[in-house]
Amino acid sequence: MAIFRYQPSPFCVLDEVDAPLDEANIGRLTRLLQEMSEQTQFVVITHSKRTMEAASALYGVTMQEPGVSRLVSVRFNAAEAAA
Repeated sequence: MAIFRYQPSPFCVLDEVDAPLDEANIGRLTRLLQEMSEQTQFVVITHSKRTMEAASALYGVTMQEPGVSRLVSVRFNAAEAAA
């Protein structure tokens, strides 16, 4: 992350980077990502509820009926942005 701070990119994909972390370190990671998201758009693939809570949008796939997948998206703070 230190190198990424020095040489930022317009976007970054992180796949399950929070999986080995405990709750305290997940909190540190999400604060760091929120801070760095002013310059970079992060796509984080995760199963951690705590990491999902920090997101501004969630995208997922659900299968309510066997064999039928649906894409689901939720944007947070949309009401604040519209006001």
